[in-house]
Amino acid sequence: MVENKIAILTDSCSDVPRNLLEKFHIYEMALTINYKDKSYRDRIDITPEEVYENLQNEIPHTSLPTVGEMHETVEKIIADGYNQIIIPVISSGLSGTCKAIEMVCGEFKYIKTKVIDTKNIALGSGFLSIYAAQLVEKNLNFEDIIKKVESKIEDSSIYYSLQTLHYLVKGGRLGRVEGMIGSVLQIKPIISCDKDGIYYTVEKVRGRRQSINKLIEIVQDKIKGKKNYYLAICHGYAQEEANRIREIMQPYIDNASIYMEGQISPALGVHTGPGLVGIGCFNLDD
Repeated sequence: MVENKIAILTDSCSDVPRNLLEKFHIYEMALTINYKDKSYRDRIDITPEEVYENLQNEIPHTSLPTVGEMHETVEKIIADGYNQIIIPVISSGLSGTCKAIEMVCGEFKYIKTKVIDTKNIALGSGFLSIYAAQLVEKNLNFEDIIKKVESKIEDSSIYYSLQTLHYLVKGGRLGRVEGMIGSVLQIKPIISCDKDGIYYTVEKVRGRRQSINKLIEIVQDKIKGKKNYYLAICHGYAQEEANRIREIMQPYIDNASIYMEGQISPALGVHTGPGLVGIGCFNLDD
């Protein structure tokens, strides 16, 4: 086995785009989407579009990667010649993935593993896996990478505007979002993860257009004047609005050290429903 070869492993709800998984050699474990008659692996057996198109018929449940699949993933990483694994995963406040992979890793005594609770979701979490992989490329050691990634958790954020809170309520994922009045008054909350990694309302805005403008304003304020940052625009079945955001954010996109865009994972789409738009940023300025 090669001395101190470090792998990065993440989960499919961290939304790292396929091209970046490949570029940075990041391993991924898929969450599961469970319908009454069949289960599918997130983004492997089912696409985001298929999930949204079927929501009228059935709202599925999501579950963690199976223990068997987690075992297989770790075994594959070892077979590929790695003996240290850093595992940034979505918030333990929103998913049991963190605890489950920790438990599985505990069974592999002869390799070094570290699970990092990113306290975030989607690319707010995924940014940290990409950052960790870039640090591996710079030949930093295991402990230094962990220290640097953990110190940047609060610099990673993603903000969402939802078309409806119906699916968050249904899935019991409302967290600290006070939103029941939303549908009556056309209030569209801007949602993010707080320091505990639980959904909360950043702003309440009336109407869809205003909520998207507020989303843009929040992220522009966070990265204004910054030299080194990642930027992401994501959506759930809302391509046109994502395109409009891209046009407005273009100057910031041009300056980003990494920019990515795309649909959120099917497992997240189940809980947010169609019409989500989101912008994520990760500030690397020290």
